[in-house]
Amino acid sequence: MIVSVTLNPAVYVDYAADRLRLGAANQITRTRHRLSGRGLAVARLLQTFGHDVTAAGLAGGSSGELIRAALAQAGVASGFTRIGAESRRVVRVLDVATGQTTSFREPAPYITTEELGRLAADYRALLDGATAVVLCGSLPAGLPTEIYGSLTSYAADAGVPVVLDAGGPALASAAGRGAALVIPEQASEAAGLAASIASPVVLVTDSGVQARTPDGQWLAVIGTDAFAAARRSQQAEPELDGFRDGLVAGFVPGIALGWSWSDALRHALALAASATPDGDVDLAAYEALLPEVTVTGPELD
Repeated sequence: MIVSVTLNPAVYVDYAADRLRLGAANQITRTRHRLSGRGLAVARLLQTFGHDVTAAGLAGGSSGELIRAALAQAGVASGFTRIGAESRRVVRVLDVATGQTTSFREPAPYITTEELGRLAADYRALLDGATAVVLCGSLPAGLPTEIYGSLTSYAADAGVPVVLDAGGPALASAAGRGAALVIPEQASEAAGLAASIASPVVLVTDSGVQARTPDGQWLAVIGTDAFAAARRSQQAEPELDGFRDGLVAGFVPGIALGWSWSDALRHALALAASATPDGDVDLAAYEALLPEVTVTGPELD
Protein backbone atom coordinates (compact mmCIF):
# COMPACT_ATOMS: atom_id res chain seq x y z
CA MET A 1 0.00 0.00 0.00
CA ILE A 2 1.21 3.50 -0.90
CA VAL A 3 0.30 6.31 1.51
CA SER A 4 -0.18 9.75 -0.06
CA VAL A 5 -0.29 12.54 2.53
CA THR A 6 -2.01 15.91 2.02
CA LEU A 7 -1.94 18.18 5.06
CA ASN A 8 -3.77 21.13 3.51
CA PRO A 9 -6.36 19.80 1.02
CA ALA A 10 -8.97 22.04 -0.55
CA VAL A 11 -12.22 21.86 -2.46
CA TYR A 12 -12.51 24.01 -5.55
CA VAL A 13 -16.05 25.28 -6.15
CA ASP A 14 -16.31 26.49 -9.74
CA TYR A 15 -19.27 28.66 -10.72
CA ALA A 16 -20.20 30.12 -14.09
CA ALA A 17 -22.42 33.16 -14.55
CA ASP A 18 -23.56 34.57 -17.90
CA ARG A 19 -22.49 37.97 -16.66
CA LEU A 20 -20.95 38.67 -13.25
CA ARG A 21 -22.19 41.87 -11.59
CA LEU A 22 -20.53 43.06 -8.41
CA GLY A 23 -22.89 44.26 -5.70
CA ALA A 24 -25.84 42.42 -7.23
CA ALA A 25 -27.50 39.00 -7.13
CA ASN A 26 -25.99 36.73 -9.79
CA GLN A 27 -27.61 33.66 -11.33
CA ILE A 28 -25.16 30.75 -11.51
CA THR A 29 -25.57 28.66 -14.66
CA ARG A 30 -23.00 25.92 -13.95
CA THR A 31 -21.51 24.46 -10.77
CA ARG A 32 -18.61 22.09 -10.37
CA HIS A 33 -16.68 20.72 -7.38
CA ARG A 34 -13.18 19.29 -7.61
CA LEU A 35 -10.42 18.38 -5.20
CA SER A 36 -7.17 20.28 -4.83
CA GLY A 37 -3.96 19.23 -3.14
CA ARG A 38 -1.03 17.44 -4.77
CA GLY A 39 -1.30 14.42 -2.50
CA LEU A 40 -4.92 13.89 -3.54
CA ALA A 41 -4.05 14.10 -7.23
CA VAL A 42 -1.11 11.75 -6.73
CA ALA A 43 -3.36 9.23 -4.98
CA ARG A 44 -5.89 9.30 -7.82
CA LEU A 45 -3.20 8.93 -10.49
CA LEU A 46 -1.62 5.98 -8.67
CA GLN A 47 -5.03 4.33 -8.36
CA THR A 48 -5.60 4.79 -12.10
CA PHE A 49 -2.45 2.74 -12.74
CA GLY A 50 -3.65 -0.04 -10.45
CA HIS A 51 -1.67 0.70 -7.29
CA ASP A 52 -3.13 0.13 -3.82
CA VAL A 53 -3.13 3.63 -2.32
CA THR A 54 -4.53 5.38 0.74
CA ALA A 55 -4.98 9.15 0.86
CA ALA A 56 -4.15 10.50 4.31
CA GLY A 57 -3.53 13.82 6.06
CA LEU A 58 -5.91 16.30 7.65
CA ALA A 59 -9.56 16.99 6.75
CA GLY A 60 -12.48 18.53 8.58
CA GLY A 61 -16.04 19.81 8.28
CA SER A 62 -18.32 19.46 5.29
CA SER A 63 -15.40 20.07 2.92
CA GLY A 64 -13.57 17.17 4.54
CA GLU A 65 -16.56 14.91 4.01
CA LEU A 66 -16.76 15.97 0.37
CA ILE A 67 -13.05 15.12 -0.02
CA ARG A 68 -13.58 11.65 1.42
CA ALA A 69 -16.65 11.05 -0.74
CA ALA A 70 -14.93 12.16 -3.94
CA LEU A 71 -11.95 9.92 -3.25
CA ALA A 72 -14.21 6.96 -2.50
CA GLN A 73 -16.01 7.53 -5.79
CA ALA A 74 -12.59 7.40 -7.51
CA GLY A 75 -11.78 4.14 -5.71
CA VAL A 76 -9.20 5.65 -3.36
CA ALA A 77 -9.22 4.65 0.31
CA SER A 78 -9.07 7.44 2.94
CA GLY A 79 -7.10 7.56 6.16
CA PHE A 80 -7.47 11.22 7.11
CA THR A 81 -7.15 12.53 10.63
CA ARG A 82 -10.28 14.53 11.46
CA ILE A 83 -9.87 18.16 12.53
CA GLY A 84 -12.37 20.53 14.12
CA ALA A 85 -11.93 23.34 11.61
CA GLU A 86 -13.29 23.34 8.07
CA SER A 87 -10.94 22.27 5.29
CA ARG A 88 -10.45 25.22 2.98
CA ARG A 89 -12.39 26.00 -0.16
CA VAL A 90 -11.53 28.06 -3.20
CA VAL A 91 -14.56 29.60 -4.93
CA ARG A 92 -14.02 30.61 -8.55
CA VAL A 93 -16.63 32.46 -10.58
CA LEU A 94 -16.34 32.57 -14.36
CA ASP A 95 -17.92 35.54 -16.12
CA VAL A 96 -18.96 33.87 -19.37
CA ALA A 97 -19.43 37.21 -21.13
CA THR A 98 -15.86 38.39 -20.53
CA GLY A 99 -14.04 35.10 -19.95
CA GLN A 100 -12.61 36.45 -16.69
CA THR A 101 -12.51 34.37 -13.50
CA THR A 102 -12.69 35.82 -9.98
CA SER A 103 -11.38 33.68 -7.12
CA PHE A 104 -12.11 33.71 -3.39
CA ARG A 105 -9.67 31.72 -1.25
CA GLU A 106 -10.55 30.68 2.26
CA PRO A 107 -7.73 30.60 4.82
CA ALA A 108 -6.15 27.29 5.77
CA PRO A 109 -7.60 25.72 8.94
CA TYR A 110 -5.73 26.08 12.21
CA ILE A 111 -4.41 22.76 13.51
CA THR A 112 -4.30 22.29 17.28
CA THR A 113 -1.60 20.51 19.25
CA GLU A 114 -4.03 17.70 20.06
CA GLU A 115 -4.86 17.23 16.36
CA LEU A 116 -1.17 17.20 15.52
CA GLY A 117 -0.66 14.40 18.03
CA ARG A 118 -3.51 12.38 16.52
CA LEU A 119 -2.06 12.93 13.04
CA ALA A 120 1.27 11.49 14.17
CA ALA A 121 -0.44 8.44 15.69
CA ASP A 122 -2.64 7.83 12.64
CA TYR A 123 0.32 8.25 10.28
CA ARG A 124 2.51 5.80 12.18
CA ALA A 125 -0.31 3.25 12.11
CA LEU A 126 -0.55 3.61 8.32
CA LEU A 127 3.18 2.89 7.98
CA ASP A 128 2.54 -0.71 9.01
CA GLY A 129 2.39 -2.52 5.68
CA ALA A 130 3.12 0.58 3.57
CA THR A 131 5.44 0.21 0.58
CA ALA A 132 6.03 3.95 0.10
CA VAL A 133 4.93 7.34 1.41
CA VAL A 134 4.36 10.55 -0.56
CA LEU A 135 4.61 13.86 1.31
CA CYS A 136 3.67 16.94 -0.69
CA GLY A 137 1.82 20.23 -0.65
CA SER A 138 1.48 23.30 1.53
CA LEU A 139 1.04 23.34 5.31
CA PRO A 140 -2.05 24.63 7.16
CA ALA A 141 -1.82 27.14 10.00
CA GLY A 142 -0.62 25.80 13.34
CA LEU A 143 1.68 23.13 11.94
CA PRO A 144 5.41 23.55 12.52
CA THR A 145 7.60 23.76 9.41
CA GLU A 146 9.43 20.69 10.76
CA ILE A 147 6.36 18.48 10.23
CA TYR A 148 7.62 16.95 6.99
CA GLY A 149 10.94 16.26 8.67
CA SER A 150 9.18 14.37 11.48
CA LEU A 151 6.97 12.40 9.08
CA THR A 152 10.01 11.52 6.95
CA SER A 153 11.92 10.31 10.01
CA TYR A 154 8.98 8.16 11.19
CA ALA A 155 8.84 6.48 7.78
CA ALA A 156 12.61 6.01 7.57
CA ASP A 157 12.64 4.41 11.01
CA ALA A 158 9.89 2.03 9.82
CA GLY A 159 11.83 1.16 6.67
CA VAL A 160 9.32 2.84 4.35
CA PRO A 161 10.75 4.93 1.47
CA VAL A 162 9.55 8.54 1.19
CA VAL A 163 9.00 10.69 -1.88
CA LEU A 164 9.21 14.29 -0.64
CA ASP A 165 7.77 17.10 -2.77
CA ALA A 166 8.15 20.40 -0.92
CA GLY A 167 9.75 23.81 -0.89
CA GLY A 168 10.98 26.53 1.44
CA PRO A 169 11.35 25.83 5.19
CA ALA A 170 9.33 22.60 4.95
CA LEU A 171 11.82 21.25 2.43
CA ALA A 172 14.84 22.46 4.38
CA SER A 173 13.71 20.68 7.55
CA ALA A 174 13.02 17.36 5.82
CA ALA A 175 15.54 17.03 2.98
CA GLY A 176 18.28 15.50 5.13
CA ARG A 177 16.06 13.03 6.99
CA GLY A 178 16.59 10.08 4.67
CA ALA A 179 13.93 10.51 1.96
CA ALA A 180 14.28 8.08 -0.95
CA LEU A 181 13.63 10.92 -3.41
CA VAL A 182 13.41 14.71 -3.04
CA ILE A 183 11.56 16.89 -5.56
CA PRO A 184 12.07 20.60 -4.72
CA GLU A 185 9.38 23.06 -5.78
CA GLN A 186 11.95 25.41 -7.27
CA ALA A 187 14.96 24.53 -9.41
CA SER A 188 17.03 27.00 -7.39
CA GLU A 189 16.44 24.87 -4.27
CA ALA A 190 17.91 21.80 -5.96
CA ALA A 191 21.38 23.24 -6.51
CA GLY A 192 22.54 23.01 -2.91
CA LEU A 193 20.55 19.90 -2.04
CA ALA A 194 22.27 17.52 -4.44
CA ALA A 195 25.63 18.35 -2.86
CA SER A 196 24.50 18.36 0.77
CA ILE A 197 22.22 15.29 1.08
CA ALA A 198 22.53 11.64 0.13
CA SER A 199 19.02 11.42 -1.32
CA PRO A 200 18.49 11.63 -5.09
CA VAL A 201 17.10 15.00 -6.19
CA VAL A 202 14.78 15.57 -9.17
CA LEU A 203 14.13 18.85 -10.93
CA VAL A 204 12.35 20.03 -14.06
CA THR A 205 14.63 21.66 -16.64
CA ASP A 206 13.85 23.64 -19.78
CA SER A 207 14.05 20.46 -21.85
CA GLY A 208 12.90 17.67 -19.52
CA VAL A 209 13.46 16.13 -16.11
CA GLN A 210 16.83 15.66 -14.43
CA ALA A 211 17.69 13.30 -11.58
CA ARG A 212 20.83 13.96 -9.58
CA THR A 213 21.81 10.74 -7.82
CA PRO A 214 24.87 9.60 -5.85
CA ASP A 215 25.90 7.60 -8.95
CA GLY A 216 25.59 10.47 -11.40
CA GLN A 217 23.07 12.55 -13.30
CA TRP A 218 20.20 11.30 -15.44
CA LEU A 219 18.18 13.29 -17.95
CA ALA A 220 14.82 12.40 -19.51
CA VAL A 221 13.60 14.41 -22.48
CA ILE A 222 10.61 14.19 -24.76
CA GLY A 223 9.80 15.74 -28.12
CA THR A 224 10.15 19.52 -27.88
CA ASP A 225 6.60 20.19 -29.01
CA ALA A 226 5.10 17.62 -26.62
CA PHE A 227 7.11 18.92 -23.68
CA ALA A 228 6.26 22.56 -24.41
CA ALA A 229 2.57 21.71 -24.76
CA ALA A 230 2.59 19.88 -21.42
CA ARG A 231 4.25 22.81 -19.68
CA ARG A 232 1.82 25.30 -21.23
CA SER A 233 -1.08 23.25 -19.91
CA GLN A 234 -0.07 24.10 -16.36
CA GLN A 235 -2.57 26.32 -14.63
CA ALA A 236 -1.62 29.73 -13.26
CA GLU A 237 -2.60 28.37 -9.85
CA PRO A 238 0.13 26.05 -8.48
CA GLU A 239 -2.46 23.87 -6.75
CA LEU A 240 -3.79 22.79 -10.15
CA ASP A 241 -0.47 21.95 -11.79
CA GLY A 242 -1.24 18.69 -13.56
CA PHE A 243 2.31 18.34 -14.88
CA ARG A 244 3.86 18.33 -11.41
CA ASP A 245 1.11 16.09 -9.99
CA GLY A 246 1.92 13.55 -12.70
CA LEU A 247 5.66 13.90 -12.19
CA VAL A 248 5.44 13.16 -8.47
CA ALA A 249 3.03 10.26 -8.99
CA GLY A 250 5.22 8.90 -11.77
CA PHE A 251 8.24 8.42 -9.54
CA VAL A 252 6.40 6.62 -6.73
CA PRO A 253 6.19 3.14 -8.31
CA GLY A 254 9.90 3.24 -9.12
CA ILE A 255 10.75 4.08 -5.51
CA ALA A 256 8.32 1.51 -4.08
CA LEU A 257 9.27 -1.31 -6.45
CA GLY A 258 12.95 -0.57 -7.05
CA TRP A 259 12.80 0.32 -10.74
CA SER A 260 15.90 1.40 -12.62
CA TRP A 261 16.39 5.13 -13.04
CA SER A 262 15.82 4.87 -16.78
CA ASP A 263 12.44 3.15 -16.31
CA ALA A 264 11.40 5.49 -13.48
CA LEU A 265 12.26 8.63 -15.46
CA ARG A 266 10.54 7.38 -18.60
CA HIS A 267 7.32 6.60 -16.73
CA ALA A 268 7.39 9.84 -14.69
CA LEU A 269 7.90 12.16 -17.64
CA ALA A 270 5.28 10.44 -19.81
CA LEU A 271 2.77 10.59 -16.96
CA ALA A 272 3.57 14.24 -16.21
CA ALA A 273 3.06 15.19 -19.85
CA SER A 274 -0.30 13.39 -20.04
CA ALA A 275 -1.77 14.41 -16.65
CA THR A 276 -4.53 17.02 -16.40
CA PRO A 277 -5.12 19.78 -13.80
CA ASP A 278 -8.13 17.81 -12.57
CA GLY A 279 -5.94 14.99 -11.31
CA ASP A 280 -6.73 12.66 -14.20
CA VAL A 281 -4.52 11.19 -16.92
CA ASP A 282 -5.05 10.76 -20.63
CA LEU A 283 -4.05 7.10 -20.88
CA ALA A 284 -3.95 7.15 -24.67
CA ALA A 285 -1.56 10.12 -24.57
CA TYR A 286 0.55 8.36 -21.92
CA GLU A 287 0.89 5.22 -24.08
CA ALA A 288 1.84 7.34 -27.09
CA LEU A 289 4.39 9.44 -25.19
CA LEU A 290 6.12 6.62 -23.29
CA PRO A 291 8.25 5.39 -26.23
CA GLU A 292 9.05 9.01 -27.15
CA VAL A 293 10.93 9.64 -23.89
CA THR A 294 14.71 9.50 -24.26
CA VAL A 295 16.79 8.85 -21.13
CA THR A 296 20.55 9.35 -20.75
CA GLY A 297 22.62 8.58 -17.68
CA PRO A 298 25.79 7.02 -16.26
CA GLU A 299 24.68 3.44 -16.94
CA LEU A 300 23.66 4.21 -20.52
CA ASP A 301 26.54 6.38 -21.76
